[in-house]
Order: sequence, then C-alpha cells, then structure tokens
Amino acid sequence: MKKLLFFALMMLVLLGCGAKKSAFLETVQSENDVPTAVAKLEALIKSQGLVHFSTIDHKANALAVNMDLKPETVVIFGNPKMGTVLMNCNPSMGLDLPLRMLFSTNYEGITTITYTNPEYWSLKHNIKNANCLEILKKAKIALGALAAEAGKK
Repeated sequence: MKKLLFFALMMLVLLGCGAKKSAFLETVQSENDVPTAVAKLEALIKSQGLVHFSTIDHKANALAVNMDLKPETVVIFGNPKMGTVLMNCNPSMGLDLPLRMLFSTNYEGITTITYTNPEYWSLKHNIKNANCLEILKKAKIALGALAAEAGKK
C-alpha cells in the first residue's frame, strides 16, 4: 500500500513538471534586437495615448558598475484612468501598476518580450468586481497586441 501511495505521489509530481513554465508570465519572441523593440514599444505607447513613465536599461546599469549583462531593458507605462479603477478595486494593485514589459536577449541571441498576464492579478489581488475583471481581460489583449507589434520587424 505504501509503495502504491508513493508511486501515485511521484506521478502527480512528474505530471506537474509538464505544466507550462511561468504560467503567469507571457513571453513573445521578437524579430528585433532589444533597442529596436524598446523604441517600437515607446512609439506605440505614445501613439495610443498611454503614459510612458520610465525606461530602465539594466545592461547600462551593469556597465556602470563594471559588470556585464546581456541586453535587458524594462519599459514602464500605463493608463492612469484604468489603473485608478483597478487600485480602487484593491489598493494592492499598486504593487503591479504601472504596467511593465521586459525586453531581454538570451545566450543564443534571441530577444524576447515578457510581461505579467493581467488576468493573474485577479488571483494575486483577490479582484472580484465584474468591471475590474473586464478591465483585466482587456489589458491582457492590449498587452499581447503591444508586445506582438513591438516584436515585429
């Protein structure tokens, strides 16, 4: 009986290992290098009436302390009207707002764009309000479109 229970437990563990890694993160492969993809996103932010808060170049910051890092940049942006509604649903949303996208290049030279799936925030911040849940659904679609467009040549 103990062997059967152990076997069942091991099967559950192994099946769990096949689950999608980083289920709460969305990653899009870019056809552009980091600087080009970042510039495209910044232009899209401006053209869509969003607010660009900051761009953090982690590689430049690493070089400033005599260290090396593959290209890695975070763009911080958002829609204060949408963000305010979400923070009124739960003030803890302020931990994840404004929105952020990470642009990075791996050891193979592949550039990716990564962002948090906004629908995850409904769990993380216990969002139950129907209006806020709808905003999170729309944000997921919008972030996916922004990342895809920034990643195109």
